[in-house]
Amino acid sequence: MGTLYQEQAPTPLLQDLKITIHDTFLIFPSQRTLKKSIFLSNIDQVLNFNVQTLHFFPSHKDFPPHLVADKLKVTLEKLLLTYDFLAGRLKVNPETGRLEIDCNAAGAGFVVASSDCSLDEVGDLVYPNPAFGQLILQTMDILGNEDQPLCIFQVTSFRCGGFAIGISTNHVTFDGLSFKTFLDNLAAVAAGEPLAVVPCKDRQLLAARCPPRVSFPHPELLKLNIPLAQELNASVFDLSKEALDFKIFRLTSTEISNLKEKVKVHNVTGGVRISSFNLVTAHIWRCKALSYEEEGGGGEDLERVSTILYAVNIRPRLAPPLPASYAGNAVLTAYASAKCRELEEGPLSRLVEMVGEGAKRMTDEYARSVIDWGEINRGFPHGEFLVSSWWRLGFEEVKYPWGCPRYSCPLVYHRKDIILLFPDTIDKNGVNVLVALPSKQMGKFEILFHKFLST
Repeated sequence: MGTLYQEQAPTPLLQDLKITIHDTFLIFPSQRTLKKSIFLSNIDQVLNFNVQTLHFFPSHKDFPPHLVADKLKVTLEKLLLTYDFLAGRLKVNPETGRLEIDCNAAGAGFVVASSDCSLDEVGDLVYPNPAFGQLILQTMDILGNEDQPLCIFQVTSFRCGGFAIGISTNHVTFDGLSFKTFLDNLAAVAAGEPLAVVPCKDRQLLAARCPPRVSFPHPELLKLNIPLAQELNASVFDLSKEALDFKIFRLTSTEISNLKEKVKVHNVTGGVRISSFNLVTAHIWRCKALSYEEEGGGGEDLERVSTILYAVNIRPRLAPPLPASYAGNAVLTAYASAKCRELEEGPLSRLVEMVGEGAKRMTDEYARSVIDWGEINRGFPHGEFLVSSWWRLGFEEVKYPWGCPRYSCPLVYHRKDIILLFPDTIDKNGVNVLVALPSKQMGKFEILFHKFLST
């Protein structure tokens, strides 16, 4: 039966990592770069918010933290020639009202810090600790609001000789896949090697058609009456003030395999693609939907329609396909909808099928229709909740000169409308599921999570 990773942290969470900031400065391209404006697609346009990732490393005799910081600085100066947009700034084109990146070589941020704690004192790195926010500088006080970097690195050394690299990037710069390519290139250049992958930076490849043609209904998108260049994060990513419990549920590779066998028994037509992601997402969908309660409501409504959202990489789905090295956002939100009655009473195979159908729907024409919808409307994906998967991105597999990370993860904000999937540090084919819910709903979710695993 699925394991509750931790009812609570194994030891009391450190509230303060005792961080000292030693230096904060800007890094510039090592040579002059061409000044230009970079077009941002309609996918990029709605992602004007920062994403923070943490990469923890044990001590390395040949690479103490101060040498890592020095090497990263030199490496980034070189990389900013290829990734020139990371040294730029966001601006609004006064003629079109659209966000663009001004490649003005204004610089990326860099911070050198230390902690009085050891990595062992920090404890279980998988467990989301609010204090991890101290390992990433999100804004630079030395600069004004209009001059904030699109990328900030922070290297924090621990007393044991281990260190963390915290990276904050504006989401307009990368999606998860293109950020992984960036990390691979960072590791290669740091090792004195050529780029691992030459990034494709032509974002016009995802420009809307002229004239735009919305050829499908898009119930997964919500229209807003706001100007194009206005930040959407206040609407889309507003952090709830509601008190939430959060827990990590572990699904082992054995449990996932057992679920696949159950689905195969009911999959008499053979029409279901039983990927691990589709399976885990279907299981989570059922538990989350059936634990939902209206404010002041009296229990579940089996006639209520639940809509789950999840990201799909459109690079290989377009005609012709986008280069796998596309350096921008090439991920769209797929959806699946069902009444709670079907989620409770139907076989898991049908739910897996619906999740698979949502991804299968994302053809070239459908993706182009979504992009064109964004040319006509101002809005964003809308559903009951989103599954955000960091499971297969492979950040922990990047081989730096000082070794692979002990653990890599996003900086977690607890959101009841976002469920996160993380790789497991021990069971490489297992997954950790981070859920944040009000206490009563969490209790229901936990019961359902185990119930549907065992039936």
